[in-house]
Amino acid sequence: MANQELHVIFGAGPVGQAVARELTKRGKTVKMINRSGKKPAGAPDSVTIVAGDVFDVNVAKDLAKGATHVYQCTNPPYDKWPEQFPRLQANTLEAAASAGAKYIVTDNLYMYGDTNGQPLREDLPYAAHTRKGKVRAEMAESVMAAHRSGKVRVAVARASDYYGPQATNSASGDRMFGFAVQGKAASVPGNLDMPHTYTYVPDFAQALVILGERDEALGQVWHVSNAETLTTRQFVTLIYEELQQSPKMSGMGKLMLRIGGIFIPMARETIEMLYEFEEPFVVDSSKFTKTFGVQGTPLREAIKTTVAWYKQNQHA
Repeated sequence: MANQELHVIFGAGPVGQAVARELTKRGKTVKMINRSGKKPAGAPDSVTIVAGDVFDVNVAKDLAKGATHVYQCTNPPYDKWPEQFPRLQANTLEAAASAGAKYIVTDNLYMYGDTNGQPLREDLPYAAHTRKGKVRAEMAESVMAAHRSGKVRVAVARASDYYGPQATNSASGDRMFGFAVQGKAASVPGNLDMPHTYTYVPDFAQALVILGERDEALGQVWHVSNAETLTTRQFVTLIYEELQQSPKMSGMGKLMLRIGGIFIPMARETIEMLYEFEEPFVVDSSKFTKTFGVQGTPLREAIKTTVAWYKQNQHA
């Protein structure tokens, strides 16, 4: 029963907020943890918001008491990953283990490294060659080791570069949707004419909730269901079509990112991951789709919702 479950979400960013919305739609009791204790704009009113420093493992454990499900949705600043991310995950894992809760992890695709355009599947080896990719590989290995040891029950959802409401800081956030809504040219890393899979945040959230519901998901990695993969140029063109504008966009190579990185940490940190945007980056999510019967939200529908959110919020 829903009232016998407590779903604790560590992290109140766009994915954490979307998970909260998905859970409340299903009648679940939800507690969200962030540093401030302030309710994010995208969190449902029924969600309990609690302040907590998750860098303190004892605080994390206390916050997870009584939880049946713990969602690891924390995400430190992009330029602080090596120093902060492993500790955040380790502490939320300990919190889930201490509560006897399922541990559902948000993850990305960096650990696979450069696949030379080969579609990304869950059975690929970890061959990360970047600093952030190696961090994600180590984190992925540690969380599955905890499952194998019986310490905690784990399921992992992996998504590509995501877009959607609240997702302003992603590669497809403000500089893509935000600029387009303002009538500017979208600014996109890499080669605009390479196929690139993008993940819609509500699809990511739905996948995380499904993994928490289904015991057959445990002990496995799952690629979130996505809509069809287009080139980035085609994807951005759909944004402008929704806005009834002529498409305009530019691709940023290493030189531009280095220049931008002097002032913008996000741009500087994107350089080592640029390979994802300079060759085909296609995510195979057929395992999730076949197992759970869930398709990604159609692109035009997802883009329409995202554009509407940007129009209301006018992020730049």
